[in-house]
Amino acid sequence: MANIVKPSLETAWPASVRLVARWLDRRERIDLLMESLPPAMPGTERSRCQHLVFGVIRHFGRIEAVLDGLVAHPPRFITRAVLFVASFELIESAAAGAEAGQHARIVHHAVERTKELASAAEARLVNAVVRKASQILPQQTEPGPLAPAAELATYYSHPDWLVRRWLAEFGAPATRNLLAWNQSPSPLYARWRDTSRPAPDWLLSTEWPGFHAVPPGHWAEVERLLKDGALYLQDPATRLAVGMLDPRPGEAVLDLCAAPGGKSLLIVDAMGSGRIVAMDLPTSRIDRLKENLSRTGTVEAALVQADLLKGALEDLKEHGLPAQYPAVLIDVPCSNTGVMRHRVDVKWRLQEADLAKHARQQGAMLAAAAGLVAPGGRLVYSTCSIEACENEKVVEAFLDRNRGFSLAKSAVAYPWVDRHDGAAAFLLNKA
Repeated sequence: MANIVKPSLETAWPASVRLVARWLDRRERIDLLMESLPPAMPGTERSRCQHLVFGVIRHFGRIEAVLDGLVAHPPRFITRAVLFVASFELIESAAAGAEAGQHARIVHHAVERTKELASAAEARLVNAVVRKASQILPQQTEPGPLAPAAELATYYSHPDWLVRRWLAEFGAPATRNLLAWNQSPSPLYARWRDTSRPAPDWLLSTEWPGFHAVPPGHWAEVERLLKDGALYLQDPATRLAVGMLDPRPGEAVLDLCAAPGGKSLLIVDAMGSGRIVAMDLPTSRIDRLKENLSRTGTVEAALVQADLLKGALEDLKEHGLPAQYPAVLIDVPCSNTGVMRHRVDVKWRLQEADLAKHARQQGAMLAAAAGLVAPGGRLVYSTCSIEACENEKVVEAFLDRNRGFSLAKSAVAYPWVDRHDGAAAFLLNKA
């Protein structure tokens, strides 16, 4: 394994190279990579570092295809990371309409940084390779309308099997729109929770009531509002499942697979009064769920750390909580194909066989959740997937085996149509 030094108090560019080197070496989750940055790193540098790392991983397939044709033997991970970061900068500068002079500056900067991060010999390699890449990457154009799956997969940096799947399911125009959507940086959305005062003017209104776009340059204010509980970073797609559940004042709601708690807070804010019981496995995300449940105000909150598939009913009883609820939400683990725009590493971790595995687990979890719904109650099954095998097919199979439930409503949000994350929600009523 390469000797990769953990990022210290340094500027964004070398820090991004070190993180990309770790990702190339170990395929660490990108959220864990970003969390490893030192807390004292200035916000502007942290933001730039994230932009570079996300950009590399977002465009990894396209960059790799070019670099593989230019490098006979892959260099050390730290040097490969320099090549990837510089290549992303070439793509970005070309998209912004930069001239050749800017490409030359990118080459020079990469060479000088390599001398510090690696060695003079490796700097010579970087000089040769990035110069050649600067003649290729900026000249690439979008594939034509009849381009085959492999060409689309390379240019838009997605696994070939996934592109072929989407072409078969959604057709060529929609697939191209989805691929382009996933390759564009994700805006930051937030939900204003404090009904006692209006949202600050710098939060930009959106077409989704209560949700705002967060413009750059306000992170200090955002951090204060997050700490106060007045603001919560959340994509508008989350409203789909909670809106379908329609939590009511004074009601008891069970939120399964609740961590990190964004939908729990949305439920709480919709109710105003009552009780929410949040259940999830005792994983690393539990601390965030606990923190969010501490902000429920007048709504009573209870946390149950349990495995839904292994005796959740007994865990509820041990906590002195009801065994059944009039409203249950289960937001199941899934492929995340609806949120690849901001979870940029998902496409490189997902395997084709995972979809069937997810569907089997989702069916089992939905069946377990059904047992916790009170007579006459409602159950919402939701995912952040756009795959029918994880959405409609799971619900259809459940209804075939559970005649006491009926489908009252369903909705699937597609990013290229709805202009936010992809998601699906199904309202099932119990007789």
